[in-house]
Amino acid sequence: MSSPPAAQSQTSGSLPTGSADSKAASRPSTRWLHLYDDFITKNAHQVSQIESTLRSLTYIIPGRFRDAEIASESIHSGVQLLSLYHDVLLRRAVTLSKTPPTSIPSIPSPHSRYTRFWTQKSPLYRRVAYVLQIVSYVELLCEMAAKRRGERTRWRAVILLEAIKAFCKLLLLRITRSRPLVTPVLPERDPLPEEPPEDPEEAELRALEEDDVDRANGHANGSAYYSYSQQGPNGEWVMPRTGMSLPSLPAPGDISGYLLSRVLTADDIKPATKLVNKLQGSAHVAEVLHILAPLVYAIALARSRNRRKDWTPWMLGLAVELAARQLRDRGLRTTPLERDEWGRRGWSLGWWTMRGAFYENITKNAVAGVRRRMPSLMSGILEDYEYLWENYYFSTIG
Repeated sequence: MSSPPAAQSQTSGSLPTGSADSKAASRPSTRWLHLYDDFITKNAHQVSQIESTLRSLTYIIPGRFRDAEIASESIHSGVQLLSLYHDVLLRRAVTLSKTPPTSIPSIPSPHSRYTRFWTQKSPLYRRVAYVLQIVSYVELLCEMAAKRRGERTRWRAVILLEAIKAFCKLLLLRITRSRPLVTPVLPERDPLPEEPPEDPEEAELRALEEDDVDRANGHANGSAYYSYSQQGPNGEWVMPRTGMSLPSLPAPGDISGYLLSRVLTADDIKPATKLVNKLQGSAHVAEVLHILAPLVYAIALARSRNRRKDWTPWMLGLAVELAARQLRDRGLRTTPLERDEWGRRGWSLGWWTMRGAFYENITKNAVAGVRRRMPSLMSGILEDYEYLWENYYFSTIG
């Protein structure tokens, strides 16, 4: 039995209306997202300053009110994740930009060349690297949230996060064909190229018009205008007709350093895959041990009955890390990127003085002595961070 015509028209008309409403509801969010993306790409320098300001807030919030550490870490994690999204936007803008640069392009660092090569070549590397970066940004916040449910839940969360990080690092090690990991695994933010004037002739006419205005107002020859228009943001001289810029002259005592910075070295023209050597034999085992050291330490801590005083977890984790350094092939430190990474790992060993039984029995007393000799404001900030070092695992884990 067919339905009445009025009912049919009402039923058939309801579907387009619903779809139109859903489209109308989705359009504002998409439009606002596009506006936000355009704002970020056009104001890269200001965005970086805002991010730095928000990060600085996280250094003074701990201890100021109840649950301040969670609020501080939430802000810090949110800013880090937002900065990661900004990096994606700015990298995409640099790739799609068809505007010729207005100054001599700077030579990218070996780290930037190497990580950019793998993120562009391997989609799997890019996805795994983003997962690893996101986990490292939210790990302390996850530990704080899990601790509210009890110590057992907290240590389960810690082991799970360390296992995810170790799995991602081992996967990256395989994707890069047994090349050691670099820190960070994603390329750093690239500055957007400055856009030249739309029409050089219009810019020159505008300069002459403003020169006439300056003369009418009593400014001789418009010197103030020309000194402003020919001075770039980094001190370089901007040519008024073409909009191209020339770098500023070096200091008289630093001419050789300036010339060396403009010379291409062998590493600058070397293929990206040659910036890091492949690992073989004991060197490969050393890299695997370095990746697994935090996971071993976390498991040992979770199984310990007295985590503050027991030396076994601390000695086991440090032993795995030192074994990794001992097995590492010294011949692999032949490139600047490798030397930087090995140096960073060497400095990171200092964090073991802030962990476990070593901190509780030795470092804690030294920090307390330093805090008593500091001004009240700095002493209060240090005391707030002592609370994080003593109560949260990821506060001293890189």
